[in-house]
Amino acid sequence: MCIATWAWRAHPLYPLILFLNRDEYYNRPTEPVSWWGEPEIIGGKDCLAGGTWLACSKHGRLAFLTNFREVDVTPDAKTRGELPLRFLQSEKNPIEFAEEVVKEGHHYNGFNLIMADLWLESMVYVSNRPKDEPATFKEVSPGLHVLSNAKLDTPWPKATRLILSFEKLLKEYDREEIPEKEMLHKLMLDTMKADRENLPNTGCDPDWDYNLSSIFVETDSEKGCYGTRSMVALSIRASGEVSFYERYRDNDIWKEHSTLYRINSA
Repeated sequence: MCIATWAWRAHPLYPLILFLNRDEYYNRPTEPVSWWGEPEIIGGKDCLAGGTWLACSKHGRLAFLTNFREVDVTPDAKTRGELPLRFLQSEKNPIEFAEEVVKEGHHYNGFNLIMADLWLESMVYVSNRPKDEPATFKEVSPGLHVLSNAKLDTPWPKATRLILSFEKLLKEYDREEIPEKEMLHKLMLDTMKADRENLPNTGCDPDWDYNLSSIFVETDSEKGCYGTRSMVALSIRASGEVSFYERYRDNDIWKEHSTLYRINSA
């Protein structure tokens, strides 16, 4: 399902610092972060549905999403992973694209979508949940944020734990350069589960909610092994330099790689 925390226009050296875990069934075909062709998009690829959970472009645009945890899903709904790609491939700014997405939100199962344009200093959040309400969007304010499988900044136990740890680490490094890889390991490998009495009421099996209540997930289910398969640390400097580090599971082996590039001039 995924969990992410980020600092948006809240650090003197980095307009954006993002950490994200992608949780999925181990047997779902997936490709690690790589370059996709035009318009020079970099991100992971869901080989089953063809979309992505996180991707960026050389034009300073970024998008990522999480699923909304719920009991009932529509099997033939449009793939949510197409939304980040559509934004990166479009020429619309985040607000314009959000206006487009809310009109078609009913075609998708529950999602949370974050879109940003670094040159425009604009970040927007879109969600099509709760089900009985129309899809909505809002601009994301500068500061620290967290997104799990409920609305933006919803204080689920693991979301609260993550953003507080992130805030603490940022204060430790103060105005210095951020060691993204080191910080990723400190934040996103956390396997502590929530107390059962503090679990959110999602309507799902309480044992399932409990098994997913840690930041780093590793569990079994009737459908197979499920858990964190990709961990990303993404930082963008004010100069336009981007560092994209991924630690990912390849069968039962954890691998890692990094990509450095510069955003094209506006």
